[in-house]
Amino acid sequence: MTPHMSPENVPNPALVFDVLQSYQRTWALKAAIELDLFRAIGESGGDLASIAKRCSASERGTRILCDFLVISGLLTKENGHYSLTPTSATFLDTRSPASLASVATFLSNPMMVDTFKELAAIVRNGRTTLPGDGSVEPENPLWVEFAESMTPMMGPVAGPMADLVLEGKSGPMRVLDIAAGHGLFGIAVAQKNPQARIVGLDWAAVLQVAKRNAEKAGVQDRYEVLPGSAFDVPFGGPYDAVLLTNFLHHFDHPTNVSLLRKVHEALKPGGVAATLEFVPNDDRVSPPQAASFALTMLGSTPSGDAYTLKELTAMYEEAGFHTVTGHPIPMSPQTVVVGRA
Repeated sequence: MTPHMSPENVPNPALVFDVLQSYQRTWALKAAIELDLFRAIGESGGDLASIAKRCSASERGTRILCDFLVISGLLTKENGHYSLTPTSATFLDTRSPASLASVATFLSNPMMVDTFKELAAIVRNGRTTLPGDGSVEPENPLWVEFAESMTPMMGPVAGPMADLVLEGKSGPMRVLDIAAGHGLFGIAVAQKNPQARIVGLDWAAVLQVAKRNAEKAGVQDRYEVLPGSAFDVPFGGPYDAVLLTNFLHHFDHPTNVSLLRKVHEALKPGGVAATLEFVPNDDRVSPPQAASFALTMLGSTPSGDAYTLKELTAMYEEAGFHTVTGHPIPMSPQTVVVGRA
């Protein structure tokens, strides 16, 4: 070691190999979810033969996969027996109401994954190599899968966002939910305010998922649908609030300002527009989850990005909004940005 060089600054090839082989963690977790491995461990007592039998898998394959998941921090192992960690018990055992197992279906979709094999070309061109407009191509069936599989991830965020939109108010109100998807954000508002009426806007096929969720939540009589593109369909109104959840990051600054102007025109004076976004700090490298989302947008869209709060505030203000504030959601990598008309 040279003088003044701390151990963490010593060149180490292990990091290079770890990054190059990180795809193994993705597919190991996906395989475990497909095998329902985490539930099998929770129900079996953790011995290898029982786990393999419950998964209808070989003992050799089960052992190697379980050991890899121990190394990855998703299982523990003691005296040859495997156990769930608090994280895997809560979020990966399909018996848990908080299970995120279905999220793997969307995040491992070939459209989301295969495009990154062409990342060098994407970086050269500054946009996705997917056909047309990539993930934002009109009527893309990817968003039906998103609506069906991402509910466990979005459910815990919907309540806090609804609280920010309602600000403790009750009484009659109309709310437009743009890019409604599964519909959970508008539904949460309807559940917290029995006099709120929701209009969900998305592609027609996606809205079928939102309607089913509204029925499950018992708010179907106050849930309307508006099929089509947010850029083309007249919003109607006026609305007390407009929700834009996981939407602005797909587009560039001028496109977002244009859409926000349309939102502003559809709001009552004093109404609020609330968007849910991955919002990195100004350094654009922290916090890690929010900042790294920019790469997802580079790989899947022509011009999307993970925008900082300053950038989102500038978009809102150009569109005519004022008093723009950011509200990080606890236990989530996302932030709700609220602007007032």
